[in-house]
Order: sequence, then structure tokens, then C-alpha cells
Amino acid sequence: MASALQRELLVVTGKGGVGKSTLASALGLLASERGRRTIVVEVGEQARLPALFGVAAPAPGVETELQDGLSSLTIDPDRALMEWLQALGGRVSGRVLASSSTFQYFAAAAPGAKELISMVKIWELTRGRRWRGRGRGYDLVVLDAPATGHALGMLGSPGTFGRIARVGPIASQAERVRALLEDPARSSYFAVAQGTEMAITETLELQDKLREQLGRELEAVLVNAVLPQRFNATELRRLPALENAADGPTANGGRASGAGSAVDGGSTATVRRSALLAARAVSERARFQRNQLARLRRRSFPVIAVPFQFSAELDLASVRRISAHLRRTL
Repeated sequence: MASALQRELLVVTGKGGVGKSTLASALGLLASERGRRTIVVEVGEQARLPALFGVAAPAPGVETELQDGLSSLTIDPDRALMEWLQALGGRVSGRVLASSSTFQYFAAAAPGAKELISMVKIWELTRGRRWRGRGRGYDLVVLDAPATGHALGMLGSPGTFGRIARVGPIASQAERVRALLEDPARSSYFAVAQGTEMAITETLELQDKLREQLGRELEAVLVNAVLPQRFNATELRRLPALENAADGPTANGGRASGAGSAVDGGSTATVRRSALLAARAVSERARFQRNQLARLRRRSFPVIAVPFQFSAELDLASVRRISAHLRRTL
């Protein structure tokens, strides 16, 4: 699995809301710790990584150093397409181009154009020598891709445009990106999921679509926020008896009373009952997650459980803990 971090491009995708950005950041941290000059690329208008690392928000499209060996970049697909068309149009200003009916027509009439140009920019980051004198590229590009459906559209855009434009700059750029995406020696694909039925189903569909579109397989599935299984079967069978004991005599010889009682024993019994109910609920949730993980393990790819982070907020310290966990498993 260590070879995945030795490639040029690592694509991270999955159902929305499962923690893709968190896992992409953790993978970027791990790669940089292993001496790989790494950049994590987000797609959209939000630049979340600089804020996570306590770095000032950069201007759109500017590469930002987060720490030694690790950088980030946010690609705005609309801006990327405008810059590309501006390069073709010579001295036409971005403001004029963006407001022109021709640009609006092109963007609407060429579905996938923004995705292709975004992928071209990502391909450029992997090159040893960058275009337009921007310096050398990176050892590894970690793409924090959009949610599954949009990500598949991005990954399929080079093939689509390659078939439409058989010659010219678009065709040659699409071919370079397609070669990167289809080469197992140069790129790898990670899915992020959570232990829910819908997220696991979407992950299995992602694997099938990757095979169909690019002839590729998932390198691994990272199942995020997996709860610990704190009780064995014997202990679970004892929980009802412990709950009934909460209704027994209190320390002062009385009976346990409900919440808000002034009797210390009653308050203790209420807290104990609440703790037992919470323990049972968490145990059931952990059991359900593991049943969903079993669906993934029937496939050929490795499945890596990422522990739930018990913290008030998902901060940089949490991401570093996840990275440390991946270090032991990747």
C-alpha cells in the first residue's frame, strides 16, 4: 500500500459529507512526512486547508505552503476555464471574457469543459517542469475530489473530449490527462465512506464505474468515523441486569427516584441508567457499522477503518491523529 503514496496523483472521493477533505489532508500529511513534496488540491470556491493549518487565506488559484513539504491549492472550475480561454484569446481581459455572450455560450454548450480544464491544471502540477515558468511540480498531488457523481464526471472528461476533438490543443491535453488517470503506475484511487448503508452502496458503485470508465480499481476504501466496539457478547447480555439494578434501593434505604430528584441515590440511578442506555446505543451503532464494513470486505480492495475522533471540533490535531493511524496501516 505504501506504493500508493509513491505515485504522481492520488484521487480521493466518496459520498458527500463522509469526511473526504479530512482524509485527503491526512494523506497529504503522511506523504509529506515520508519525504514526498505534496500538494492537496481542492475543487470549488472554498479553501479549507489553509484555515485548518492556521495560514492566511490565499488569493484564488494561488498555491499555499501549509508546512514544510506540504502545500494546498483550490481550483475554481469557472475561473480555470476563463483563464484557459483567455490564454487562447491572447490579450482579451478576463473581465471582458467573463461578461461576453460567447464565453457564456461556450460554458453552457460544452458540458464537461470546466472539468477537463481543471484536470489539465491538476496534471500540470505533477510535471517535473511546470508550464509558463512556474517552477517545478510536486512529487504527489492529492486531489480532494468532489462527491462521487461529480468526481466521475471530472475523471471521464478527458475521454469525452478526446473523442470529440481528435486533433488540436484540446485533444493533446485531454490525451495527457487520460494517460495519467489510466496508468496504475502513476495514479491511484481512494474512496472515503462512513459505515452507513447509503455510503457503502455508493462506494461499491464507484468501484464499478471506475472499472467501466478508466479500467481502474480502488486502491483502498477508508471508512471514516468508525466507533470502537467496547463490549463483547457476554458484557452486552449483562447490560439489562445492570439497568434493572439502577431501580434498586439507594444508599439511604429508599428507592431511586427520577431525574431532578434531590435524593443523591436517585440522581446516581438516573445517571447510571442514562449511561447504560448510551452504552447500548453506541454498541448497536458500532455493530451496524461493522456489518456495513463486511459488505466492503467481500470485494478485492483493502478496507481501512479510521477511528471516530472524540473531540469538540475536527481541528488540525484530529487530522494529525488520523494521519498517524494511516501511517500504521498504509
